[in-house]
Amino acid sequence: MLSFLYARQSGLDDPVRLRRAESTRRVLSLELNHNRDVDRIHGNGINTLDIEVIDGRYMLSGGSDGVIVIYDLENNSKKPQYTCKAICTVGSRHVHKFSVETVQWYPHDTGMFVSSSFDKTMKVWDTETLKPAEEFQFDGNVYCHHMSPVARKHSLVAGVYHKNKFSLTGHRGEILSVRWSPRYDHILATASTDSRVHIWDVRRASGSLFTLDQHNGDKSKTSSEAVNTAHNGRVNGLCFTADGLHLLTTGTDDRMRLWNSATGENTLVNYGKVVNESRKGLKFTVSRGCSPEFVFVPCGSSVAVYGLHSGELITMLRGHYNNVDCCEFHPDYQELYSGGKDCNILAWVPVLRQPDIEDEETNSKRGGTHAAINPAFEDAWSSDED
Repeated sequence: MLSFLYARQSGLDDPVRLRRAESTRRVLSLELNHNRDVDRIHGNGINTLDIEVIDGRYMLSGGSDGVIVIYDLENNSKKPQYTCKAICTVGSRHVHKFSVETVQWYPHDTGMFVSSSFDKTMKVWDTETLKPAEEFQFDGNVYCHHMSPVARKHSLVAGVYHKNKFSLTGHRGEILSVRWSPRYDHILATASTDSRVHIWDVRRASGSLFTLDQHNGDKSKTSSEAVNTAHNGRVNGLCFTADGLHLLTTGTDDRMRLWNSATGENTLVNYGKVVNESRKGLKFTVSRGCSPEFVFVPCGSSVAVYGLHSGELITMLRGHYNNVDCCEFHPDYQELYSGGKDCNILAWVPVLRQPDIEDEETNSKRGGTHAAINPAFEDAWSSDED
């Protein structure tokens, strides 16, 4: 650490490099925090989590019991051991009748959030009154919805019809996941039970821009029925990287793939077998501000952590007693929250840094301002230089 501070103080390095190196070290040291509990409110499995980006303080959860909970993640007690309290529960006559599949804060204001459910409704909630400001009824289950994190010129909610009845058609099966690009407010990705992933420009209604093809157009590797398929099974998970340059997909063929979001090219990163038994949408996430970046994927009763571009399985985060259905990364503190069928939300927190052991030889050369570099930092430093 001292070597990074010395380089920064001397003007040899950009401050971003130090921040990325420390963020990477923290992610690599994630472990279950036994000193931090999250109030157990749900009476059934937890399907979805979302942390608001304004203050990074409040987290939403939605469960198979139809209940929505808002948690305060801040440690108000200032004690090492504390509980993230549920400050309110959305219930009574306004609650969803069936499983809540997705909850999401409005990206620009914590005064509103949106939920969608198997009761064929999507509700827009007023955070202050905890009552629906708007409710939309549909003909079938709503597996997923998503609001653009960058849009300022539209307020479209993807995955459901908007007020103007705008719709996108092209899939032959149910859509299980949908995501807006964090780079362009008009680019949208959809994943379906038909094994396909479409990329759309919502400004045009003539059809999708392109369909992801796992074989990159090589017809010799596939049958005619499997042309332009992203997976050999249901595609139930989508996640853009923070910069929007890449898109990750997961499928029930136990594969995860990384795509160039501009060209639709399969990058052919090999993550190995990624067990995926979910019959509906899988909520996974990607780190932000690290070098390299990491992917967090529910895998049975664990959360698998992969190197985004290397495909390497870094570790398995074990702590749940039943299948994990969702996870959410907190970029401000490099923490992870996961929810599962055991009705628990677990907090995975970086291990506190141990004091560096000074390297006497190097220390003497720099006048006592150098310390031995933690290997995790060294890897982050090297990859950042590349």
